[in-house]
Amino acid sequence: MLTNTKKKVIYKKTAILIFAQSGKQEGVSKPFLKSAVLFNELNKKTIAKVEKTGLPYFHISETEQIGNSFGERYTNAIKQVYAQGFENVITIGNDSPRLKTSQLLKAAKELEKKAMVLGPSRDGGYYLLGLNKSHFNAALFLKLPWQTSRLTQNITRLFSTKNIEVTLLESLNDIDNIDDAKSFIDGFQKISEELLKILRAFFYSEKLPLRILSFRDNMFHQKIYFNKGSPFPSL
Repeated sequence: MLTNTKKKVIYKKTAILIFAQSGKQEGVSKPFLKSAVLFNELNKKTIAKVEKTGLPYFHISETEQIGNSFGERYTNAIKQVYAQGFENVITIGNDSPRLKTSQLLKAAKELEKKAMVLGPSRDGGYYLLGLNKSHFNAALFLKLPWQTSRLTQNITRLFSTKNIEVTLLESLNDIDNIDDAKSFIDGFQKISEELLKILRAFFYSEKLPLRILSFRDNMFHQKIYFNKGSPFPSL
């Protein structure tokens, strides 16, 4: 759904793109324990942080995404936002619970003087990309190694060869698999109580410890990648 905030806009040329599926769709495409509930909550928290910025934003879920591959859908979504008249787009997903409103505002401020802002994730992808329209090349975007651990490296190399300075934000972990989910429980003081309850449901059933918890269809023993844009494991 395309949505604009009605609050005062600080950076008039900048909009935020939330590129994320609905919780319901995540429950269909990733049918593990509590997936739909988890992503419903993640979407709510992400939108709440974005609304606090006062910037216009667009949530493009599966109903508005166009294309056969992730790269096509993501590239087309960015083009949709630029087509609304914005010069800068900040793209985020829904799988980085520790993303802060202040980081979004910092990205918007940097885009007033820089062409690109990148928030790298520790798996080799990124949780935030801010880009000026003048440096957006759809054809090059489609050729990037989406869903691999080489993504951030390739993007920064691409811009450095064009002598374009990239502002880097701090690295964050996102939720790509069960191990990532557990790491957020270990740092529970930094996330909301609602998310903490949902994440705990992955690891505890009737107060049984993790080592004896058996997930439906043996899914605990598989690498489960929640966000379709996150890197897949290397083969």
